[in-house]
Amino acid sequence: MKIRLILTSLVAVVILVSCVEVNNKQTKTKNKLPNIVYILADDLGYGDVRWYNSGGKIRTPNIDRIGDEGIVFTDAHTSSSVCTPTRYGIITGRYNWRSRLKRSVLRGYSKALIPNSRTTVASMLQTHGYNTAFIGKWHLGWDWSIKDSTKILNRNNLENIDFSKSIKNGPKDLGFEYSYGHSGSLDMAPYVYVENGMPTEVPDVTTVNKGEYSWWREGPTSSDFIHEDVTPNFFRKSFEYIKEKSKEEKPFFMYLALPSPHTPIMPTKEWQGKSGLNPYGDFVMMMDDYVGQLEKVINEAGIEKNTLVIFTSDNGCSPEANFELLEQKGHDPSYIYRGYKADIFEGGHRVPFMAKWPNKIKKGIVSDQTICTTDLMATCADITSYKLLDNEAEDSYSLMPLFEGKELSSPLREATVHHSIDGKFAIRKEEWKLIMCAGSGGWSFPRTRNKAVIDTLHKYQLYNLKEDPSEMNNLIASKTEKADELKSLLSKYIIEGRSTPGEPQINDSIDFEWKQIKFIND
Repeated sequence: MKIRLILTSLVAVVILVSCVEVNNKQTKTKNKLPNIVYILADDLGYGDVRWYNSGGKIRTPNIDRIGDEGIVFTDAHTSSSVCTPTRYGIITGRYNWRSRLKRSVLRGYSKALIPNSRTTVASMLQTHGYNTAFIGKWHLGWDWSIKDSTKILNRNNLENIDFSKSIKNGPKDLGFEYSYGHSGSLDMAPYVYVENGMPTEVPDVTTVNKGEYSWWREGPTSSDFIHEDVTPNFFRKSFEYIKEKSKEEKPFFMYLALPSPHTPIMPTKEWQGKSGLNPYGDFVMMMDDYVGQLEKVINEAGIEKNTLVIFTSDNGCSPEANFELLEQKGHDPSYIYRGYKADIFEGGHRVPFMAKWPNKIKKGIVSDQTICTTDLMATCADITSYKLLDNEAEDSYSLMPLFEGKELSSPLREATVHHSIDGKFAIRKEEWKLIMCAGSGGWSFPRTRNKAVIDTLHKYQLYNLKEDPSEMNNLIASKTEKADELKSLLSKYIIEGRSTPGEPQINDSIDFEWKQIKFIND
């Protein structure tokens, strides 16, 4: 009898210990910081993703699935309508026009834009125990080693770069433990991969391409840099990174900045003709397939439940996609929105943005909250319980309340500032959008340089996007009170060096007059 009681007690203890161990393991798994994968497409339009444009002619089943399995934002925006400034905002949580970059983009030979002293999303996550990686198109400048320091580097003397030596002030100096990519866009020389600060090969040829869709500028090219293979290569590198880091206890953050479907538009042979549209449609479909492969790698690694995957684009679709031909075939990359890449109109900066994180985000959430690509840093700070300092992520709001499906009593962002390639401003608050120029501020009609046309227009534009999402009815003359309200708020954001609550900050070098703000007291 005693033996039976002892055995029974021992079994009970074993069961109790096992239950505690299971509970502890489940709690540990539940409370473990998530892996974060941020996929940034290049020049992908809002209407190019089937989830957003059911009538679109490009099939994107893998990107769509991210939305189906998580949250879709229908009113997401990039901080700029072109490449470099948006990337600045993603990495720093700060609007680009607060930096020295007031308009346009950097080149493949440009010096580093972000100082090493500025906190980035990568450096912040690194201090919280994350492995951090950048793979892809950097386009934020870095400092090449120079042979003759008396000569200023430009597109005409790229032979002055010493490719046998390391770069300075690149991704690794901004918090990325691992980095592999190229300096500018895929059509900007030099065409050289740089891994952890070192060029992988010294370029041995000069290439140039003048194709209708696949053009790139002339410049030094390494033998391992094959333009057609760059997008597949970056995905392969990301697969390797996920497989390797998923075996470690530490979580990882991987910023995968794709060079596609930006020019050169070069779908691989197996994808050519698949869309039935043109090479651009084929290229988007190829990219979508690789996104599906990446998700498969995450699933096979057994980390899908606690991995936050975000997919978005750096701005709207470029006219290099051939809008006229696509329209003939029933496809509009900008969907119902006016304009495209480079513009201050919605087509320039309204982008697809979706996220999945099974442990946190419920399936099938659709949010119409206005969000911005600058919001990554505050979101990651929220995930890690890090309190941002006043001089960090000055224009970033956390998306966590929306990920958690919380009902907000007021908009997540008080307002959002947009910026075009010409350095023109717009500010969006709820359904109202004030544009601080007469035309597109970019590449679509009417352009800033079309002076004869611009002079016939009102110098500012005000739209109610709820009633007029295509921005066709300028209300600036009849809604002066609303315009003044938005003008004042934009001025406040600029003067105070931030658009989030906190102590005012100083913008970086301002070497021109903020002409668009002067009229506030007119």
